[in-house]
Amino acid sequence: MKVVDIAAEIHRDLSAPSDISIAAIAYWLRANIGALNNHLNTCYTVNSTTLELEQTVKDDSGNETTVEIGAEEASVLKKTYIIHYYDLKIRSHIIAIDNDTILRVSDGGSSVTKVNRNTVALNLHTIKSQEYRELKELVYAYQRSQSAPRQVAGDDTQAGPNSNKYNTNFNRMN
Repeated sequence: MKVVDIAAEIHRDLSAPSDISIAAIAYWLRANIGALNNHLNTCYTVNSTTLELEQTVKDDSGNETTVEIGAEEASVLKKTYIIHYYDLKIRSHIIAIDNDTILRVSDGGSSVTKVNRNTVALNLHTIKSQEYRELKELVYAYQRSQSAPRQVAGDDTQAGPNSNKYNTNFNRMN
């Protein structure tokens, strides 16, 4: 997958916020590839010419090949960015707690409604915590799918002796 495609998916998943662009998300993804490597025990790097995320792996014959980031790795990277996004939102709301934000003003009945910043910050924190739990589940699922057995004991390729000690003909009465 291309970094710009991942960034565009993130932008759509966050309902296209006006305060951040796809280019800024793509920059963050490239700058924080180390977080993906730490989560998944991989070695992705940013290609200096194409600015795409890729990894050099060895195949069964020992040849090195360069592969771009896959969909599973991209989903972990997307979750990492979404957690970062909600963290920024929480910080901005905590900083803005001192400011009074008026949500609604009525003239006839003289009613003024203010935004409760603590409630907003608490809701954002709950969403961030849920995203973090989902990130952990994605990491665990990725690690399970990429793990291979260390040892295969026994020889499962040859069929064992087929002994027919017991009479399996149940229709015949002796």
